[in-house]
Amino acid sequence: MSSAERKARTAELLAKARECPPGERDDLLQEVIVLNIPVARTLASRYRNRGQSADELEQVACLALTRAVQSFDPERGDDLLVFAVPSILGELKRHFRSAAWAVRPPRRIQEIRPRVVAAEEELAQHLGRPPTPQELADELDCPVAEVEEALACGDLVHAASLDEPVAATGSPLGDLLPEIEPGFEHSEAIAMLGPACRKLKARDRRILQMRFYEQRTQQEIADELGVTQVQVSRLLQRIFTDLRRAVGVDPKPRAA
Repeated sequence: MSSAERKARTAELLAKARECPPGERDDLLQEVIVLNIPVARTLASRYRNRGQSADELEQVACLALTRAVQSFDPERGDDLLVFAVPSILGELKRHFRSAAWAVRPPRRIQEIRPRVVAAEEELAQHLGRPPTPQELADELDCPVAEVEEALACGDLVHAASLDEPVAATGSPLGDLLPEIEPGFEHSEAIAMLGPACRKLKARDRRILQMRFYEQRTQQEIADELGVTQVQVSRLLQRIFTDLRRAVGVDPKPRAA
């Protein structure tokens, strides 16, 4: 069906729906929706290859078409598409703003990026080279900082898979990521406790070394120091209290 035939048939169905009872009106509006689905699909196709599946884009466009048909007022004109097309395009743009970014930049950057991309292509053909951010800013009459942000956020739409091979090596990206070094999670504690431990007496440092680095039992420590196991336990508690004070922690347990 040609666009002229579709327009005429749509106007005819909408005119009939206006005069029909609710049940019959719904059937006629459903026919209008089905008749204009090719238009919705054509509009959705403009946004292909931008990280969203064609089926999902068509679904968004068809839902927008359905809402437009249901809210269309024939008294304001007989051309449904004059009203429906901007509604469908607006819904597609909102879909990309809300769902298409792996990492979402500010809305002003999301809105200016399509203009930057279009201006970049046009100026590149005119200049015979890629335009500079300043040239793009002059063309769009906007701050150069916003143009630079829009250019930089191009990679935020798609998240790279860790299984994707890297061109330089052929290895999966996940295999090239650095592993967490042993003890990394304890680095903050070590940085805090280091100065505090250096302030301890030599005997206290020796007790800590035997208990936590050499993994000796309290009885083994007591045998080496010539004291009882109970005394070693009390020495450890006192050392812990001194360390807590040194790092700014209240050594007294709080009441429940």
